[in-house]
Amino acid sequence: MNLPNSLTVLRIFFVPLLIVVLLTKSPNVEFRGFPMHFEFWGVLILLAAAATDWADGYFARRRLQITTLGILLDPIADKLLISAAFISLVDMHLVPAWMVVIIIGREFTVLGLRNIASAEGFTIAASLLGKTKMVLQVCAVAVLIAGARQEPHPLLKRLGLYLLWLVVISALVSAAQYFLKFWGQLDGRIKQRRKLRMMESPKKSEDAVPL
Repeated sequence: MNLPNSLTVLRIFFVPLLIVVLLTKSPNVEFRGFPMHFEFWGVLILLAAAATDWADGYFARRRLQITTLGILLDPIADKLLISAAFISLVDMHLVPAWMVVIIIGREFTVLGLRNIASAEGFTIAASLLGKTKMVLQVCAVAVLIAGARQEPHPLLKRLGLYLLWLVVISALVSAAQYFLKFWGQLDGRIKQRRKLRMMESPKKSEDAVPL
């Protein structure tokens, strides 16, 4: 359990904390005349969790501490955080459920493709659009949480909806990219195995001793 993996685990622990803050809409306090309502705490927790996502990758590369545990846990932690945030926003009637189904469905579809690819002995690298989508997701959730107050600013509401549409579009396009990469590499592996079997068949026939 090194520093990068500890940060990943910390991000997982942020998930229930974010859910409690959003669904209970508390705490609501004032500090020296500055109101710190639940939306302030929600955005703070989300940004802190997003910071651990950047930090664990940075320290893992810098300290050469890339481990199997970290490779497995990091995408799971990201998907738990984003899924929990969007599902909570659906419960708060801030996001249409069908959009969240597309976003979360994409996340677990790509995770499934990566698991199959790993079992087949190859990896699917994250695309630039996939990385951009993660940033858009954090920005969209942060803006939507900030606009969750009783009298939201019209600009926040419009910006949140605009970012949400960008997330849905980037989710669909990046999912198509991942699938094409996956299918291309999987098809190559299948053809390679078929060619090896065809090459082994004549050898077995030649080695066979007639009775």
